[in-house]
Amino acid sequence: MTHIAGLTELLATLNAGEVIPGGSAHHEAMHATSQEALRITAQLNGSYQSPEQVRALLSELTGTRVPDSMQLFPPFSADFGKNISFGPEVFINSGCRFQDQGGISIGAGSLIGHNAVITTLNHDMVPSRRADMHPAKVVIGKGVWFGANVTVLPGISIGDGAVVGAGAVVTKDVAPNTVVVGVPAKQVATVPLD
Repeated sequence: MTHIAGLTELLATLNAGEVIPGGSAHHEAMHATSQEALRITAQLNGSYQSPEQVRALLSELTGTRVPDSMQLFPPFSADFGKNISFGPEVFINSGCRFQDQGGISIGAGSLIGHNAVITTLNHDMVPSRRADMHPAKVVIGKGVWFGANVTVLPGISIGDGAVVGAGAVVTKDVAPNTVVVGVPAKQVATVPLD
């Protein structure tokens, strides 16, 4: 892993939910980290990688060892990489895109379907400050299932056991053991329990 100046301080600021001003030292560290993420994901996606190689590259991308039971089918992209955590037995299907600066946590046994997009940043609404970024963590509980083409907006929590139907856009927190579908996602059912 390349040493990135200011990364530790940047992560602390991101995880505190503080604004990252455009052109600041934190902004520069974010861009440097993104360049490393692009390099690693190009290697991940550029040719066949065994499951062990995929986990090794994901460990390099995140800066922490991913669980041996975690699986990911490339292609995959993360435009930062250093603020993702995977629980054991997580499965990420192909085509997923993570914007993880604000933090993405995926709980044990969760299944993330094809082409899911998880976002954790918003730009400032004021045009003169549009380069400023507002981070907000996404937390996905244990045993969650995303269908294909799900989009999750910044700051969302999805409770344990929830199901997010294909094509849903999640704009509000999802309660545990509920089924949500649509744009914006709305609860339509509860998950049957054992």
